[in-house]
Amino acid sequence: MSAAAMASQIHPTALVDPAAQLGEGVTVGPYAVVGPDVQIGAGTRIGPHAVLDGRVRLGSGNHIFAGACIGQEPQDLKYTGDATEVVIGNGNRIREYVTINRATAGDEQTILGDGNLLMAYSHIGHNCRLGNRIVIANGVAVAGHVDIDDRAVIGGVLGIHQFVHIGTLAMVGGMSRIDRDVPPFMMVEGHPGRLRGLNRIGIKRSGLADQSDGASLKELQQLWKLLYRSGLPFTEALPQALAMAGTESGRKLVSFLEASCGNDRRGPLPAQRS
Repeated sequence: MSAAAMASQIHPTALVDPAAQLGEGVTVGPYAVVGPDVQIGAGTRIGPHAVLDGRVRLGSGNHIFAGACIGQEPQDLKYTGDATEVVIGNGNRIREYVTINRATAGDEQTILGDGNLLMAYSHIGHNCRLGNRIVIANGVAVAGHVDIDDRAVIGGVLGIHQFVHIGTLAMVGGMSRIDRDVPPFMMVEGHPGRLRGLNRIGIKRSGLADQSDGASLKELQQLWKLLYRSGLPFTEALPQALAMAGTESGRKLVSFLEASCGNDRRGPLPAQRS
């Protein structure tokens, strides 16, 4: 065990493998388990009964609450024992009984960025890639190979299908069924999930609504109308949207939709009929 680990506060009942690497000021609560291939950054707090096992790289200033399980084998029948890993950034709050599985094969990773909040009983499946400042509410089940971009908000008690991509600043309403991609800046709700409009509150809170004297928000509103309220088939509206998009946000939306319509993608969720 490193000198930094020796200086950390480890409860007498915690099981910390001597090979684990603990940064300065790490605290490990009662009955927590930290395996030999785990690296924990400075100032991170590990709550009681949490389990960190397998190859896990955890950054600094994280708070892992009671009963969370990070880095254990993926729930994937294709898994054959490869030394895959979970990589987690800084300043995340991972609440009670959250599970984050490591990836399936080779040198693959399950990735969580910085400043995220994963509420109690949520699950992050193998090979998922989550960005920064995401909020995932209680009881959300994220299947394998899901990508969630920065500042998305996922409401509680819902499932996200494998290989789905959720864009930046998207808002997903609780108890929705998400079986296709969610474009950035959009609000989704329903079973099955349907686009309901722009995530105006999220856009406003991000400061995007004030950029370039409101040009970004105005263009997103125009793109919404063209893509989902013009009556044009989506395959005809999308090339027009590509020509219209002049702001960074507009280009991000259209590029996301183009990628989502690719042969290897599930495609974007449709809009609720007006």
